[in-house]
Amino acid sequence: MGKKIFFMIFLFIFLKPFFVFGKEAGESAKITYEIILPEETKKVFYQKATIKNILEKYRSPLTSEVDTFINVCYQYQIDCYLIPAIAGVESTFGHYFIPSSFNPFGWGGGKIFFKNFQEAIEKVAYGLKSNYIDRGLITIEAIGKVYAESPFWTQKVLFFIDQFKKEEENIRLYFGKNTVKL
Repeated sequence: MGKKIFFMIFLFIFLKPFFVFGKEAGESAKITYEIILPEETKKVFYQKATIKNILEKYRSPLTSEVDTFINVCYQYQIDCYLIPAIAGVESTFGHYFIPSSFNPFGWGGGKIFFKNFQEAIEKVAYGLKSNYIDRGLITIEAIGKVYAESPFWTQKVLFFIDQFKKEEENIRLYFGKNTVKL
């Protein structure tokens, strides 16, 4: 019982600065929950939550690499949903790849081995940036013509990117101006 109380106090003290609980003038019993963070931090928060939710939905072994996905997308200025979407197409988010290769991206025909998922994500992000984007292949369609043999690869990647975008929209709605009238 004491641990539960301590945990609740801990959550209240440390999470309270991130939320605003208040009433607006003239509207009694209206409670507003809004995350108080700079806009760029909110953007990263939404992207991280989005990637985490989608990877959890697919029970992906890549779920623990959400921070790596976010870090490389900002480091290489790549759409944050592109690399996880490629993993969705190439290996069903890390479920099907050559054992011990840690290559859920089909990189090098899936025959390139990495020491772990973090290295795979970092190398693939670097490779996409330097071998595709920096050479003028800036659309998913253009990347797909070189990256994959399948003529349907682009459609599949776009399907997963769309799932990520819809999930982000839902998260933004949830944490946006969410009011409850009593």
